[in-house]
Amino acid sequence: MAETSTIEWTDATWNPVTGCSVLSPGCKHCYAMKLAGTRLQQHPSRAGLTIDTGNGPVWTGAIRVNEAWMDQPLRWRRPRRIFVCAHGDLFHEDVPDDVIDRVFAVMALAPQHVFQVLTKRAARMRDYLSAADRAALICDAMSIHLLEEVCRGDAPFPIDWPLPNVWLGVSVEDQLRAEERVPPLMAAPAAVRFVSGEPLLGRLDLRKIKVGEGDVDQTKPHAPGLKKIIFNIDALAGVQSFNWPRLDWVIAGGESGRDARPMHPDWARSLRDQCVAANVPFFFKQWGMWSPLDRALPVNRGAPGMVAWADGRVGLDVRNPVAPGQAMYAATKAIAGRLLDGVEHNGLPA
Repeated sequence: MAETSTIEWTDATWNPVTGCSVLSPGCKHCYAMKLAGTRLQQHPSRAGLTIDTGNGPVWTGAIRVNEAWMDQPLRWRRPRRIFVCAHGDLFHEDVPDDVIDRVFAVMALAPQHVFQVLTKRAARMRDYLSAADRAALICDAMSIHLLEEVCRGDAPFPIDWPLPNVWLGVSVEDQLRAEERVPPLMAAPAAVRFVSGEPLLGRLDLRKIKVGEGDVDQTKPHAPGLKKIIFNIDALAGVQSFNWPRLDWVIAGGESGRDARPMHPDWARSLRDQCVAANVPFFFKQWGMWSPLDRALPVNRGAPGMVAWADGRVGLDVRNPVAPGQAMYAATKAIAGRLLDGVEHNGLPA
């Protein structure tokens, strides 16, 4: 938990829940998992949440509710964007609904902040938020589970639903995970929806993701049948007869750390171009460990380089005179930087 953060797309982190379990390839080199098993392994909020393996610390699947931090955003007066559960997943299967209610209660009581909730468990997020009595349960949590001085007579009851200061996002590393997680995101009541493609481990075409009639926010009118949900022509043309859900924000970034997997430059460029065409804000977070920039100096001069091939593959630097690719250099996050084709992309939802 920190009142400030070095994560480029947020201002602060808040960890009312810590701990997680490995779910998909994007989890392999999770920075929070590594910290929980090394530098923070004796901290009360992390102790026992990982086990040591031949590949380093791995989540045990246990989660921890950090009561001392539960109301922390209420004490932050300066408005800021807050990344919720940066070292866990709020919608992990072992986080009780009543704990999530209390987290949402704090967010409702702190309208000066914007809360960014990012999950890999999109189906549970949809089911939790779509419950008919969810807003009422959150109101109960506001009055019962928080500090008495916070909840006296002027508390904001009833709440607006969905909470206008909460952004819901899903973390997707490739097309398969996007097709699994984005439709439930679209079905969850939300003021703002976003996708984080970090670490980006494959090409991601958001235009190909489709959703059925049952996979949209049922609290709003929508077009029947099967349609593209993101970057659809009707939405771009300004057709207002249906309030069809669209993504409000896309983040992309490569993996950092010693064992990071490279991100093909064309994967990032494709997401940028999709967002430009659909007028959706795009945020390029980082290259990570591997960079296409010639100025990126190798961290280990004896390590082999990587090549991003024209067909979308990324692999060891094996010379191929027939189909040369773009060289990728081992770097640090600071050296590789955040420029995509010479431009820093800092798009945010309005």
